[in-house]
Amino acid sequence: MLAPQRQAAILDRVRATGGVRVTDLAAEFGVSDMTIRRDLEALADRGLLAKVHGGATVMRPGSTDEPGFAAKSIRQRTEKAAIAARAAQLVTPGTAVALSAGTTTAELAQRLVDVPELTVVTNSIPVADVFYRAGRSDQTVVLTGGVRTPSDALVGPVALAAIRSLHLDLLFLGVHGMSERAGFTTPNLMEADTNRALVAAAERLVVLADHTKWGTVGISSMAELSEAHVVVSDAALPEPARAILTEHVEELVIIP
Repeated sequence: MLAPQRQAAILDRVRATGGVRVTDLAAEFGVSDMTIRRDLEALADRGLLAKVHGGATVMRPGSTDEPGFAAKSIRQRTEKAAIAARAAQLVTPGTAVALSAGTTTAELAQRLVDVPELTVVTNSIPVADVFYRAGRSDQTVVLTGGVRTPSDALVGPVALAAIRSLHLDLLFLGVHGMSERAGFTTPNLMEADTNRALVAAAERLVVLADHTKWGTVGISSMAELSEAHVVVSDAALPEPARAILTEHVEELVIIP
């Protein structure tokens, strides 16, 4: 197992159990205690967990904590890939779709480059780069201007002006967190404004959120749960969360 794969597995274990011990991880992965300590150090440097004596515990983020795109990209990679693959099935040729910023929407972009005659609107630099590198002449990509955030989103007045003039068939929204009380949230106030404009411009809203997003609350709400037409998540989403989402959204899709 490569170090990035092992670190992703360790992070998943920490999030699932709340804490891990160095000795247990070393035995499980068949590596030395020192290797595990280096893995924990690397994850702690990215703000993904908290190192403690003999192990690590889950990092409890505040409502304004905003990890960078690279830090988020190693989290729940398997779940995000499965969510993106399922979401791609909702897109038909010749439609106008928007993809918000986020690592799951970036995964989705990889699967939409083969859909002909798409018009794609995004405020995400990584998403736009995926389509740029594909170089399809039958796809139109609109990248909003704006001020760059730590998650590589473009936000602010320029982005808002661009989005408010558009009419979109479908919006795929990545979220920092979701809860019954707060709805779909983000830790960045300006990104919340931009995403609210995307929600208003779209006929249908599809939220892409792995199970770790449930119960996390960013400082600013982007949409109520009831505004989502579809929520796509993974099988680790807790049953109470499934019940709440089923009550509020038109369709909850759980990926095995």
